[in-house]
Order: sequence, then C-alpha cells, then structure tokens
Amino acid sequence: MLFLKSPTVLPGFKFSLAVSAFWLSILVLLPFSMLALSITDMGLAEFWRTITEEQVLAALWLSLKVSFYAAAINLVFGTLIAWVIVRYDFFGKSIINAIVDLPFALPTAVTGITLATLYAPNGWIGQLLAPMGIKVAFTPLGILIALIVVSLPFVVRTVQPVLEELQPELEEAATTMGASRFTIIRRVVLPELVPALITSFGMMFARATGEYGSVVFIAGNIPMVSQILPLVITSKLDLFDVQGASAVALFMLLISFVILSVLNIAQWSVSRKIGAKV
Repeated sequence: MLFLKSPTVLPGFKFSLAVSAFWLSILVLLPFSMLALSITDMGLAEFWRTITEEQVLAALWLSLKVSFYAAAINLVFGTLIAWVIVRYDFFGKSIINAIVDLPFALPTAVTGITLATLYAPNGWIGQLLAPMGIKVAFTPLGILIALIVVSLPFVVRTVQPVLEELQPELEEAATTMGASRFTIIRRVVLPELVPALITSFGMMFARATGEYGSVVFIAGNIPMVSQILPLVITSKLDLFDVQGASAVALFMLLISFVILSVLNIAQWSVSRKIGAKV
C-alpha cells in the first residue's frame, strides 16, 4: 500500500497515480520489457559474447567519452549563456533565446547534414581547417561537435529558471561586504545552481549517448574510429541481426539507467544538504 510522504488537501491522489503508472507502463516499461524478451532465445553466453565484442566495446567507450566531454563543455558555456540571458538586457536577446531552442525545433537529421556540410574537407569551415591538418568530419571531433549542438538547450533551460529566482541583491550584499567576484560565484551563485547543474548534466549525457540523427552523417560510421553505439545497433539491423541489435540496445539501456540513477542520487544528496543548511 502506498502512502503519501506528507498529508495533502489536494484530492485525486490515487486516481492520478494510477493514470500516471498506466501511462508510464504503456510508453516506457512495455517497450523496454519487449526489448528484454526479444533476446531470451540468445542465452546468457551469447548475450555476453555479443556485448563484449571488440567493436561494441570500442563504440561504447567512444560514446561514453564523447558524451561526457560534450556535457562537460555545455555545462560551462550553457551556464554562461543562461547567465547572460537572465542577468542582462540587450538588443537581440530574443534572437539568442530562439537560437538556444533551435536544436529542439530542428530534426536531428537536418542538424547532422548541416554540420557535415560545414565541416567536410570541402565545406565552409572544413576547408579552412584542412590546411592546418585539422579534420572534423568523420572523426570523433565531429561527433563531439554534433553532440554539443543537440544537447546545449538542456543546460540553458534548466539553469535559467534557477538564475531567475536567484536575487541579485544577494550578490550585491556580498560585494558590499568585500567579497571578490570569484568568491561571490563560488559561495553565493554556485551552491544554488548545483542541483540544476547535476540535472542538466544527466539530461545532456543521456541525450548524447543515445543520439543518432545528428551523428550519423558526420561520424562516418568507421568501426573502431568513429562508430558510436547507436550506429553499431543500426549496422547489426542492416545485417538482419535483430537479436544482436537488441542485445546491444539492452546493454546501452542498462548503462544509461545506471548512470542516470547515480546522477539522480547525487542530485538528491546535494538538495538534501542544501535544505539542511537552510
């Protein structure tokens, strides 16, 4: 039997909980359950052999590494963009707001084709980098750029509401007390942003690890070089290896679930510590 953590005067808890559980089961649990059932004929040994193939492990390591780098880079520059949008009024602010949401509005395939066109050896940017020996398209660097583009809005839109609630008077008071700008950021601003930063990092990392549309054109899908895990799944499907693709997909699902669970626990722990201090 389920109990509420605290009493509430709002009616309809049991009904809304039942509807929510049913909807989540249909949209989330049922497809994942069918994915797990689709590999039951493989056996544990065959499943282990499939997910430990050298090509799969190389793609997994590349996916996790590049996704982490993309999320970390966006964590810095996305927070800076959110800060500029919230703290300053300037001409063209609405345009910047629209540009931030553009990766949400555009189909990921359009983003991938655009980036591949720009960074190809004969592209507008690629031909400028080629004389310097820098190759972007069909390399992990190209994958990194694609993941940065598609995951940027997550951190901006997660941090922005927190900054809007953070009163500038706190920073002004710290300034009058002689605190430096670095101290204000470290002692006043960052503690308020940490839960939102953890949340945004988790969402960006999850989006990046499963990204396909924006990566497929710029990655080149070169095994052991620029092939990420979603591309391995697609390659197996092209070879009509449905069970192998399902095994890799389930493996990717389990890894993503573990990572998101760790980040959620970290966010809960930080929020609890902040609440205790208040």
